[in-house]
Amino acid sequence: MKWRSKDLKQYLQAKEYIDTIMVPLVPFHLSNEQDMEKDSFRNEVLTVFSNEMEKELSGRMMLMPVYNYIKSTDMNVEKDRLNDWVEDIKVQPFKHIFFITFDSKWRKLEQELDGTLIWLPTVQTGDILSKELQSMIREQVKEITEFIRSYW
Repeated sequence: MKWRSKDLKQYLQAKEYIDTIMVPLVPFHLSNEQDMEKDSFRNEVLTVFSNEMEKELSGRMMLMPVYNYIKSTDMNVEKDRLNDWVEDIKVQPFKHIFFITFDSKWRKLEQELDGTLIWLPTVQTGDILSKELQSMIREQVKEITEFIRSYW
């Protein structure tokens, strides 16, 4: 399920079965032109990955809107803001909250997050449609799916 009206209507009718939520964490930084393309590519890959995870765990997981933040921001402020999101999320009966990102800065704050961080190794650049990248995404989806299922 995704954060869209059709899926939310279905969620409200069956929310006792949907106990897991995933929040993609995506930094951006328009003032640093040399990183813009790389950051944009990572965002694309994370979007594809998140959508594949949502398909794989359909009926049990909801994919939240992307949590965007400025790359150079104070990560403690972002951690607090993200935990505020979680407080609102917990109003619904979500038992398992996962954050997914390529940004390794979150790893330093992992213990302070009110959820489980899934950090993916960085993908530099490439063709989002290449067989190699699609294969890598499929393999990671399998691994992360098993990881999430271990929480159930």
